[in-house]
Amino acid sequence: QYSFKEVFGTLVVQKKVFDVVAKPLVEDLIRGKNGLLFTYGVTGSGKTHTMTGSPGDGGLLPRCLDMIFNSIGSFQARRFVFKLDDKNGVDVQCEVDALLERQKRDATPVPKTPSGKRQMDPEFADMINVQDHCKVEEVDEDNVYSVFVSYIEIYNNYIYDLLEEAPFELIKPKWNNPNTPGRNGDFVPPQSKILREDQNHNMYVAGCTEVEVKSTEEAFEVFWKGQKKRRIANTQLNRESSRSHSVFIIKLAQAPLDADGDNVLQEKEQITLSQLSLVDLAGSERTNRTKAEGNRLREAGNINQSLMTLRTCIEVLRENQMYGTNKMVPYRDSKLTHLFKNYFDGEGKVRMIVCVNPKAEDYEESLQVMRFAEMTQEVEVARPVDRPLCGLTPGRRFRNQAFREELARKLEIRGGPVNGETEEQSTSEIFLQNFPPLPSCELLDVNDDQTLPKLIEVLEKRHKLRQMLSEEFAKNVLAFKTTLQEFDSSLMSKENYVQGKLSEKEKTIAGQKTELERLEKKIKTLEYKIEILEKTATIYEEDKRNLQQELESKSQKLQRQASDKRRLEARLQGMVAETTMKWEKECERRVAAKQLEMQNKLWVKDEKLKQLKAIVTEPRNEKPERPSRERDREKPVQRSVSPPAVPNAPPVRLRHRRSRSAGERWVDHKPPSNLPTDTVMQPHVPHAITVAAASEKALAKCDKYMLTHQELASDGEIETKLIKGDVFKTRGGGQAVQFTEIETLKQESPTSRKRRSSPSHPDPAEDAADSEWTDVETRCSVAVEMRAGSALGPGYQHHAQPK
Repeated sequence: QYSFKEVFGTLVVQKKVFDVVAKPLVEDLIRGKNGLLFTYGVTGSGKTHTMTGSPGDGGLLPRCLDMIFNSIGSFQARRFVFKLDDKNGVDVQCEVDALLERQKRDATPVPKTPSGKRQMDPEFADMINVQDHCKVEEVDEDNVYSVFVSYIEIYNNYIYDLLEEAPFELIKPKWNNPNTPGRNGDFVPPQSKILREDQNHNMYVAGCTEVEVKSTEEAFEVFWKGQKKRRIANTQLNRESSRSHSVFIIKLAQAPLDADGDNVLQEKEQITLSQLSLVDLAGSERTNRTKAEGNRLREAGNINQSLMTLRTCIEVLRENQMYGTNKMVPYRDSKLTHLFKNYFDGEGKVRMIVCVNPKAEDYEESLQVMRFAEMTQEVEVARPVDRPLCGLTPGRRFRNQAFREELARKLEIRGGPVNGETEEQSTSEIFLQNFPPLPSCELLDVNDDQTLPKLIEVLEKRHKLRQMLSEEFAKNVLAFKTTLQEFDSSLMSKENYVQGKLSEKEKTIAGQKTELERLEKKIKTLEYKIEILEKTATIYEEDKRNLQQELESKSQKLQRQASDKRRLEARLQGMVAETTMKWEKECERRVAAKQLEMQNKLWVKDEKLKQLKAIVTEPRNEKPERPSRERDREKPVQRSVSPPAVPNAPPVRLRHRRSRSAGERWVDHKPPSNLPTDTVMQPHVPHAITVAAASEKALAKCDKYMLTHQELASDGEIETKLIKGDVFKTRGGGQAVQFTEIETLKQESPTSRKRRSSPSHPDPAEDAADSEWTDVETRCSVAVEMRAGSALGPGYQHHAQPK
């Protein structure tokens, strides 16, 4: 996006472009200020059309000419009153010299400058037929004006005069090959012009043809004459591509009339010379797109070089203004910038029209053009001070004209033209008519004594009247002198007062200027800081965007990982649930099988214990005879019924099970909540310190630790666990316990399994089979041994060995 002061669409009319862009420059031209108007853009974007126009719709140049002549038409000086010298100055001639110049021009056989009354060339007649009649308001009526035009082109960084009266063929530059016609003597190319600097440090083209014109038609015919000599060529981008920069210069000379309002004031210092330069730049282009070769390629290189120099000058001016530097502006690198150096230094107003072609192929070039044009808006150059006034009474032209008209009217009434002396004589005659009439002075008689006395009397009366008039005139003169002196004194006092006020105002203005300069410097500093901050903010914004993008990518990555993790968790939970359910069923099956196996083993053990108890408690007086094995094999022994429990049996002495670690010092930790089991076999640890709660004092004395823990088993019986560990000393002086093994003690009720009972009438066959269970030797052939840590059950392991 680019910002400009005004943007015109594709359907805008030429008049609107002229009113916005060129009309202020024409107003400044008539007020004595310089102006410069560029048309800038890519090849084929419409620069020449904007400047020249088309049939029926004139461009900026014919409209500028029309506005100038509409404004000064009745105030133009006669030809050759103003005469341009060869040093970019202007002289004023009297009417006699101007008349001689005109007669000399009429006598020469050279074709005269085109006149507006002559039939116009139909090729451009429609372009200058402007019906707007635009004019500048408040034109100084006490000045006379003359318009001079010149037309030059800058081709391959050389300046040529398009109005020069010489044979004009295609220019062959100095570096042409030997086949150039100029080398054979039958072709002489036009001489290029050089730039010079006048006494006011303004640049001008030395030896350039400048034609004085008196109408729009005459000026445009001069322009059209030079336009036919301008270099155009056919390229890939434009059928009639301008190969040079054309500059049409309009100079306006103006000088005030004298005090009588009749003739031009013959003072060169009072002459004001202003100029308006209309520049049609050649199009910037890329040679690879125009397919230029040979001379066209060289032309394109020079065009682009001059435009690049113009851009560099604008950039250096902008940098000097923004940062307060004093870099040298490279005006001399190109004839284009060197010619208009004064405009960039502040000697006038500069306007630029940027032409843009909406073709997609011109996109890159159009961006470069608009970027440069937007940058030029930021360049402001100092404006020169307006010229001082001449000090003559304003409105003298029309007063002189009114006086002449009134004098002509009175002379016409009195009949016949009379010169100024006759008018003066008639006035004196009217004045003398107020005196007494003279009597007849003819003396017819010698003795006439009345004629002379009457004549003397009349003459005395006339003398007295003359003396009275003289006295009255002297009084009036004295009174007028007094009035003049009073007026002069009052004028001096007013001048002193005004001077004092002016000095005060000047001091105030100087202070305000100082303050303005300080504020301008401060503004430049702040603008520089703002630019730095904007660049910093842009960098931070870029970093922020990058970090946000990185954060978004990381967030998306984390979301993907989280979703993958959730899917994996769901999958694992399903697998765990499935595996858990599978193992729960397997454990239930194994536990049921184990319980059934243990119940069978316990029932067998209970039966054997009961038989053992019956054998131990059964009183025997004689030793039974041991049957032989052969007899036992031949005849099965009847199984006797288990003897009933003997009442009042002597109490069985409790047997304590000795721990495998009996040789060490133990801490036997038995919580108060433990219940006594009253079983025959009890764990017994010698040399143990029995405590209800673990204490550091007890642990310090021992090197082993045992905790007795009771819980309810799944079958409703009490299960006792002996948790054992080693006692270690810590670095801080305390005690630590490391658990090493767990010993489990269980007990079961014999009533929980179905017991076998002897029938009242046993079957002999069955008795023979069951005698193995009741026979003492058979029953005693199974030994019971208690071992801790057995894999078959809680604390027991059974070994059956034949006796």
